[in-house]
Amino acid sequence: MKHRTLVHLCVIASIAVATIAPLGAQEAPVTTTGFVEDQQGADVLGAFVDSLKLLMLEHGIRIAFQEKTRSQLGGPFWMDYKRSVAIPRQWEDTDSWPVNYIGHPIHGAAAGYIWLDHDRNAPGEISLTRKYWATRGQAAAWAAAYSLQFEYGPLSEASIGNVGLNPATNGWVDHVITPVGAFGLIVAEDALDKYFVKWAESHTTNPFYRFAFRIVFNPGRTLSNTASGRWPWHRDGRPLKWKPNETERPN
Repeated sequence: MKHRTLVHLCVIASIAVATIAPLGAQEAPVTTTGFVEDQQGADVLGAFVDSLKLLMLEHGIRIAFQEKTRSQLGGPFWMDYKRSVAIPRQWEDTDSWPVNYIGHPIHGAAAGYIWLDHDRNAPGEISLTRKYWATRGQAAAWAAAYSLQFEYGPLSEASIGNVGLNPATNGWVDHVITPVGAFGLIVAEDALDKYFVKWAESHTTNPFYRFAFRIVFNPGRTLSNTASGRWPWHRDGRPLKWKPNETERPN
């Protein structure tokens, strides 16, 4: 089977899983982790489904905007995929500094926020409590697993675009910076949201500025919201006013 055809089948199957899984979850109140809907615990299935949506969004962007990715969609799928997966021999991977040290932490933070969205124990705001730091550490671990799949999994840069086929494009930087940067960025975004975004929102009634504050200063959360089918500026329990003196609506 040609590489391009198999990639398309994988993408279609993944989208189908992401669409069908939530429908099945509505019929059964107990998740695969054994937690009933009204009890405390992490909804691993829900986090997996939304992470799959994030994965499809990111790969869709790669295919749409990266000519080098599209140029590698041809050829034998399994042979090229196998040759692309290898243990890195250097730190850098030929990507630019902004991609490695800004872009990858943001995409890791997005995966981490998806985990937090499905963890009923996760505090919504930054604090010095043990629970806050433990849940953010779990989010970073989820980001590490997501990053590993993104780099080497069956729906990865190695399979869709054959990144790594050239050994120079395979480095340790993504495997380390993505989860570490995700942890730091999640904490930073939580702090900015609590101490700056809330303050800025209280000083303006302009909806454009209020939406912009949330999007610009929380890029990881913005990406996770988008992948999960919410408005990019969504915050649980914090709807925005569309017009001054208007009753707040859910965002």
